[in-house]
Amino acid sequence: MSINGGQAIDCDIHPALASTDVLLPYLDDYWREMVPNRMVADLTLASYPPAVPLSGRPDWRPKNGKPGTDFAMLQSQALDGFGTRFAICNVVHGAPAMVNDDFAAALCRGINDWLVAEWLDRDPRLRASIVVPTENPEMAVEEIERRASDKRFVQVLVLAQGERPLGRRTYWPIYAAAERHGLPIGIHAGSAGRHATTSIGWPSFFIEDYVANSQAFAGQLLSFVTEGVFERFPGLKVVLIESGFTWLPPFLWRFDKTWRGIRTEVPWVKQPPSELIREHVRLTLQPVDEPPTAQQLQRVVEHLESDDMLLFSSDYPHWQFDGEDALPAALDPALRRKIMVDNPLSTYIRLEESAS
Repeated sequence: MSINGGQAIDCDIHPALASTDVLLPYLDDYWREMVPNRMVADLTLASYPPAVPLSGRPDWRPKNGKPGTDFAMLQSQALDGFGTRFAICNVVHGAPAMVNDDFAAALCRGINDWLVAEWLDRDPRLRASIVVPTENPEMAVEEIERRASDKRFVQVLVLAQGERPLGRRTYWPIYAAAERHGLPIGIHAGSAGRHATTSIGWPSFFIEDYVANSQAFAGQLLSFVTEGVFERFPGLKVVLIESGFTWLPPFLWRFDKTWRGIRTEVPWVKQPPSELIREHVRLTLQPVDEPPTAQQLQRVVEHLESDDMLLFSSDYPHWQFDGEDALPAALDPALRRKIMVDNPLSTYIRLEESAS
């Protein structure tokens, strides 16, 4: 299948590390010794257990190993299969969650170098997000600066649930570097695992953790707006990845209503939060948390009050749809074009730069 004549841009695919050992050639001597010494062969995030069905469609799983580890399968199924022009690689890994800042930074550097050598250099359609040690902004900025000259890196990747709300000033150096280089901040579903993944404590089951991710994304949007991130960095874009989007309209209504009542607390928020969010925030399409009928989905999209917010994604190899149904049939043809091509190009300005 070719989506939109082979011009569609897939904003979320997931190459995966078979084990931490694949990074050894990309680490310096010290960390090359420490990885086996510390027995960290697998740093898969608990947010995405490889054996859980939604972490990999049956037909997208290699015969051996984790979903997303086979380059040839990704090439044939995600790139050729959907006929995409570009696909953005988001490596969801435990490296940014390491408590040891030096270890986290070393692993992030290794992942980014591994991405270049093992993925980006092997197919011109691939682009990537820079994985950074978020909890040490100085080291995160160093990694952004190190990789920013490679235009194939089009985004900075962080987790939705880390140590603290992402709008806090602690993280502002990361946003300054991202804005300077034209890199959106991609906030991906997932947890560093040191705080409860719901607001009422630790859940018992994976399904609770998974569904509760939308609460984390809502909390991060609250933080970005109320802390004044978009006032300080007016050129910054934020992309919510695997957040769903049907929760967003009522969230915006509630946010605007409350802001009108107590906005004296945050005088730097000079316009309704919904306007700021529509201007600065984008959301990947998959997983589509769509209601039962096409008419209901159309209503939700209308309630977003923007044609610019949704970005096409297959979420390969995660199991969010069957067969070729990455795009809900209910979407208007003109909107489908915007979601697949126009919105990604306006969000990721480096896509066109890296293609020229």
